[in-house]
Amino acid sequence: MLTNVATALFGLADMWAIGRLGDASAQGAVELGAKFMLGLLNVFNFLRMSTVALTAQESGREAGGSTQRAQGETLVRAMAVALAIGAVLLVAMPWTIGAGLDLLEATGPMRGQAQTYIFIRYWSGPVWLANCVLVGWLIGRRRLRFVLGVEITANLVHIALDLVLVLVAGWGVAGVAGATLCSEVLKLALLATVVAREGAVHQALAAAARRSTWARADLLRLFALNRDLFMRTVLITAALLLFARSGAQAGPVTLAANGILFQLFMLSTLLLDGFESAAQVLCGEAVGAGRKARFDAAMRAALVSGGAAGLALSIFYALGGGWLASAFSTDPQVIAASRDYAVWLAAMPLLSVASFVLDGVFVGAGWTRAMLGTMAAAMALYLGLLWLLEPFGNHGLWMAFAVLFAARAAGQAVVLPGLVRRAFSDS
Repeated sequence: MLTNVATALFGLADMWAIGRLGDASAQGAVELGAKFMLGLLNVFNFLRMSTVALTAQESGREAGGSTQRAQGETLVRAMAVALAIGAVLLVAMPWTIGAGLDLLEATGPMRGQAQTYIFIRYWSGPVWLANCVLVGWLIGRRRLRFVLGVEITANLVHIALDLVLVLVAGWGVAGVAGATLCSEVLKLALLATVVAREGAVHQALAAAARRSTWARADLLRLFALNRDLFMRTVLITAALLLFARSGAQAGPVTLAANGILFQLFMLSTLLLDGFESAAQVLCGEAVGAGRKARFDAAMRAALVSGGAAGLALSIFYALGGGWLASAFSTDPQVIAASRDYAVWLAAMPLLSVASFVLDGVFVGAGWTRAMLGTMAAAMALYLGLLWLLEPFGNHGLWMAFAVLFAARAAGQAVVLPGLVRRAFSDS
């Protein structure tokens, strides 16, 4: 949870710094640019999730030296995929930026500023992909304190750069994007140092030279996990982009207000994702060891503790969410809109926590096909609600967004018992 809070400071620092300028158009441009980058990169978050799952399952097998060897192979395979995707993204850059801005319906001065933001931050894409692999590998090995130290350091630098580039140098939107690019590069350097100290560089180099690392069965297993996680993340990202597009259609004030509330929701999401990460590791280890009792205990603990945290966050946002949202802008209209829609900020943590925890359970156990199916069903419901609730304006948009997460959890709960029985049929 602490690691994820540090991660959340990226978006919050950006939104606060640009909000000091009192320009709703600039704040809306950062929101659109951030959503574009989220949509572009988040679909590849499967690199992190699959690396966590495979590394944790190998730890659960408790096979001594062979575990170290297998984890080295997992690292080098995942990094090879990350580098290949990064190269493709850079080649596609001239076409991707224009198409993304058209999809988000960015127009006028806000489009130009959003384009500036994206062009600068786009270069951090390959670095972000490599960071996903390194973070996933360290989480799978339970090296969370190292990851926390890296996140805190990178974010302190990011905040300092936001203050200097935006408020002192006056670079505005370009300063926000430059701060993010620099902090991602620093994060890669720090993570690589930690991984090297773990002895993984030698393991990875040795694994890269072994023919067994590139065995067809192991590659197919990796690609099957990544395929399902990729498609599931595409659906989530599409939901987020539709959310941003609907807000943009309502004008820069509503878009800026939604951007503030969404960043605060992301803060709660990243907090609750701590339980998802724990479930990935603990359930993955239990599946690797073939121990059902251990799996059940880990899942119960994650659901109970995660539910308590979700309730606490909902209460906190219900009491102070409107005031907190108003601190991220000096524009009176944006402040008023943020307070009007803050009720949804209070509802989201409690409605979404079960889906986050069960995502961790499904990823750790390798049930990615089932997770994709439940996400597809929830997405269909979301699309229908966007149309049905359109007369309710921005409140209807937030209501559909909230139902998306609740429906995901309901679908996962329905298919879970059968998956558990099949996974531990011999236990």
